[in-house]
Amino acid sequence: MTWTFREDAPIYTQLYEQLTLAIVSGAYAPGERLPAVRELALDAGVNPNTVQRALSELERSELVRSQRTTGRFVTEDAQRIEQERHRLAEERVREFLTAMSKLGYNRIQTVMLMEKMRGEEQ
Repeated sequence: MTWTFREDAPIYTQLYEQLTLAIVSGAYAPGERLPAVRELALDAGVNPNTVQRALSELERSELVRSQRTTGRFVTEDAQRIEQERHRLAEERVREFLTAMSKLGYNRIQTVMLMEKMRGEEQ
């Protein structure tokens, strides 16, 4: 996995976001075992405690479950994964609409621009 970090947010929240995205996009399949904390930390170039915190947040969000002695696994609850996928999509759309509004576009103008661009792609 390729890790990218910004300066504007704590690393553990960025790890959480990137792992969540990997789960909802299918990079980690339902029921799949996640790499160990130390392996993820080494791969991302961060402290293992930071990875541990991110994984704890994933457990709290019920996207990951922990099994004593065998590691952490992506939930097998497809509905929970889809729910998180939908939440992320709505969040991204809100961010996009806010950015377009700052450019002076209203929703109708934004939709028209998107339709125009879609037509150009086809």
